[in-house]
Amino acid sequence: MSFDAETAGNNPEIEMQFAVKTVEHLEAYEKMITGIPPSKIKFTPIDEELYENLIEIFPEFKFEDNLKVIDEEAMKSLSGKDRWRKFIMPYEKRVTDYNFGTLIRRRSDELYSEENSVLVTRVQFYGLEIARNKAGLNDKVYNEAQAKKNKA
Repeated sequence: MSFDAETAGNNPEIEMQFAVKTVEHLEAYEKMITGIPPSKIKFTPIDEELYENLIEIFPEFKFEDNLKVIDEEAMKSLSGKDRWRKFIMPYEKRVTDYNFGTLIRRRSDELYSEENSVLVTRVQFYGLEIARNKAGLNDKVYNEAQAKKNKA
């Protein structure tokens, strides 16, 4: 029996498992960027390669202003999808869960919220967050969390 993705329905159990895994990743990352200086965070053994490949395909991400707010429409446009596919596919066999749906913060200076979350692949998340950490864009979230912790 063959499987036709076009006519298949959604399995609520699989959707729930996906949602749980996505939220667990979100919580772990938020705990990380509020507890560790972002410049010290390492996601994979190939972080530098991910960053260099991101900048090669998306030279606009060399500039902080283009990393502060994720432009979801540009990412998901036809040309955006083509560019992102070129970035993602080399990691198919090299990064665990490379294409698993993962939430990234739309605005780098805020924590996750319903309005501040965009669904991306794991490799997109890594590339963008590595670039944000290198640019110091996650420092605000970290510093605010540390100030709150020290005040308590």
